[in-house]
Amino acid sequence: MVDTLSSLRSLMASHSPPLHALIVPSEDYHQSEYVSARDKRRAFVSGFTGSAGLALITKDEALLWTDARYFLQAEQQLSGQWKLMRLGEDPAVDIWMADNLPKDAAIGVDPWCISIDTAQRWERAFAKKHQKLVQTTKNLVDEIWTDRPPAEVNAVVIQPLKFAGRSVTDKLQDLRKKFAQEHAQGLVVTALDEVAWLYNIRGNDVAYCPVAHAFAIVTSNSAFIYVDKQKVSIEVKTHLEENRIEIKEYTEVSVDVALLATNELDSVSTAKSVNGKHQTGEESSNLIWADPASCCYALYSKLNPDTVLLQQSPLALPKALKNPVELDGLRKAHIRDGAAVVQYLVWLEKKMQDIYGASGYFSEENTVKKDKNLQSVKLTEVTVSDKLEEFRASKEHFRGLSFPTISAVGPNAAICHYKPEAETCTELDPDKIYLFDSGAQYLDGTTDITRTVHFGRPSDHEKASYTAVLKGHISLGNARFPNGTNGHQLDILARIPLWKDGLDFRHGTGHGVGSYLNVHEGPQLISFRARNVPLQSSMTVTDEPGYYEDGAFGIRLENVLIVNEADTKFNFGGKGYLSFEHITWAPYQTKLIDLSLLIPEEINWLNSYHSKCRDILAPYLDEAENAWLKKATEPIAV
Repeated sequence: MVDTLSSLRSLMASHSPPLHALIVPSEDYHQSEYVSARDKRRAFVSGFTGSAGLALITKDEALLWTDARYFLQAEQQLSGQWKLMRLGEDPAVDIWMADNLPKDAAIGVDPWCISIDTAQRWERAFAKKHQKLVQTTKNLVDEIWTDRPPAEVNAVVIQPLKFAGRSVTDKLQDLRKKFAQEHAQGLVVTALDEVAWLYNIRGNDVAYCPVAHAFAIVTSNSAFIYVDKQKVSIEVKTHLEENRIEIKEYTEVSVDVALLATNELDSVSTAKSVNGKHQTGEESSNLIWADPASCCYALYSKLNPDTVLLQQSPLALPKALKNPVELDGLRKAHIRDGAAVVQYLVWLEKKMQDIYGASGYFSEENTVKKDKNLQSVKLTEVTVSDKLEEFRASKEHFRGLSFPTISAVGPNAAICHYKPEAETCTELDPDKIYLFDSGAQYLDGTTDITRTVHFGRPSDHEKASYTAVLKGHISLGNARFPNGTNGHQLDILARIPLWKDGLDFRHGTGHGVGSYLNVHEGPQLISFRARNVPLQSSMTVTDEPGYYEDGAFGIRLENVLIVNEADTKFNFGGKGYLSFEHITWAPYQTKLIDLSLLIPEEINWLNSYHSKCRDILAPYLDEAENAWLKKATEPIAV
């Protein structure tokens, strides 16, 4: 790391103008959460591998900002050259730079790797000391990253209508109606999942996310995709051209955004066609739509700021509102996924008993210690998560994992986004809690589930903590609420049972889930941090409260929910009411529950959910697995 920092500082000093600081964000050119290997610049310079964070290098310091999910991980991974800055506790990066860098400081950043929102926020913070955000023409990290992974050429594929549920023609038609409403002539699409969703395509350019590196521009009468043409087969080319989408090279987007700004991109006609109505160029609007949270600053800089409509992408909400085909696919994918999780638990219990003498999933007897010298096989956080992937891979339509599996024993489970590595991971221990948070990509849906289990004798404190998390999980999942309610208002429901004991968790409680797309999907959230869009019928959202005790254990329970219209006795205010439908199917470990802390309503819900688990998963399990599931879901006496 010393050589890396020295090399970067040399480039900063020789830059014109010389840079007092260099910002290295986590994001790629599309502001993605997960990025390809060649785009992991922040991980390369800092050694911190979490998905969220920002590095700042000055002449004398190296600082890394990340959020509460990654505090423990960052402490472990950062060398002595780096200082950890905790979001929510330490000053934000823009405030720190404004306060700690000299007057008139030049602060460099690759404008492709930051959003419009971020860049403008920083520029406002810098203004008071006349500091300047400098857009570097080359990414300085790339200049010193001698063994940077090459760009992969992965094929773009069509997402068939039987899974997508809506045609490209329909989506473009609806998009252009929004142009008319907002007086916009076009949209620059930079988010990878939005390009994939709009054009009914998928790819394999980013691990865990079935997307292709591509931009799109849509105008009132034209549509373009910017992608490495080597990735486009004849079949995909035909699909795009049949939908009147012009294919251009990935690198051409910069030139075309500039042409869009001067009304020169549409060469078909100087007149505009909006919703089938012919309009002359003078009558049509000249606003260009760009999402300030996802559009990179480099492309924004090509536009006239006076004619840019800085507003959330008009694709975000339609993508989040799943159509009936997508909802059906998500339900089916979660059933197969639940079967894989049950098969994994059956396998894992047997292995824990055979290798470690564990009392098992059901019994609370003390572990019978086995002679370590006689053990021919060890279970580690990585080997067991690999086995879980095997069970998923045997299921129909499986296309890979939806994020790196969190497979964590004891203290590691207290690291919210812990990612075990084969060389350093922990061996399983029957006397410690085991947490696994995992999901898969299937052609018909994306899954995300967390369960926490104990194969020995859990302590009373572990049981009480698990039960508080479960109570919050049930409370949120059972919520009924009026239309217009956002996730910020519901977040408290998952925390109240924890708060009663003075406990809490630092992450949000829920996120949207894509339809064979990104596992983390907006714009909806259930979070104490963000006042976001109201929840609407046909959205997906997770329900995942937790509790983490540093150095001891971590607990999280997670299901995916669909928002549905609720049938309520009354309809106050005529708003209409909503409720949640659980589509994740896997048992909660009764052994970890302190039943004395549950009220009858919670026990009844648990019994009903477990009964559905048995019925829904039975066709996907063999006789022994069904027998195990029957035992795991035995009714609890009220």
